[in-house]
Amino acid sequence: MAADKGKKSKVAADDSEHIDGELVLSIEKLQEVQDELEKVNEEASDKIVEIEQKYNARRRPVYLKRNEIIKSINNFWMAAFCSHPALAELLTEEDQKIFKYLDSLDVEDHKDAKSGYSITFTFKENPYFEDTKLTKDISFSDDGTTNVAATAIKWKAGMGPLAFDKECEKKGNKRLLTFESFFTWFDTREDLISDEVAEIIKEDLWTNPLKYFNNESEDDSDCDLYEDGESDDDDEEEEEEEEEEEEGEEGEDTD
Repeated sequence: MAADKGKKSKVAADDSEHIDGELVLSIEKLQEVQDELEKVNEEASDKIVEIEQKYNARRRPVYLKRNEIIKSINNFWMAAFCSHPALAELLTEEDQKIFKYLDSLDVEDHKDAKSGYSITFTFKENPYFEDTKLTKDISFSDDGTTNVAATAIKWKAGMGPLAFDKECEKKGNKRLLTFESFFTWFDTREDLISDEVAEIIKEDLWTNPLKYFNNESEDDSDCDLYEDGESDDDDEEEEEEEEEEEEGEEGEDTD
């Protein structure tokens, strides 16, 4: 009986080695096929980049033509931003006033297409900052990180986001927002896994801003689309009316 058990153990060991050997061989063959697939995928990726570069060059003059038409429409980009369900959440009341001076928006891919892109906001001369162009450049590293470079905004005295917050607090209007101002987005320059705002602008808003300008979004726009200066004048008139009402109430109390 002991001899039989010894034979069975040896047979089991031999079978195990045979199975392990077959498994190793199968895995090696599988890896070879997988490597072959990776090579094909890399070739496909290179071809896709070539095609993308070709059509980026064809799109570019069309985008520039579109921008020239957009310039003739008052507050186009402001309305488009305000009607976008994600971007509208980033615009404060003060941001909306600044956006009334936004003359054009431009998104341009890097020449090799896959390495990144830049987003440029061009503003008319305005009372908020010295810059006429604000640019954020997004580039992708081989290690998967997103590298960011952005314009350092030269705010005029008392016009930066901190000044907005102090003014709101003074008026008793405390806004609990993810961003205290959309323009703090330009302050984010560290390496990121991704820049969600940039991706939304590039992949959604930029590709067809007209659908948001036409307010096809499910969310209603909360933007004030007055002509430049009208909103500020209205605010002053409302404040004057409130002061007159308060003075009138004080006079009645005196009587």
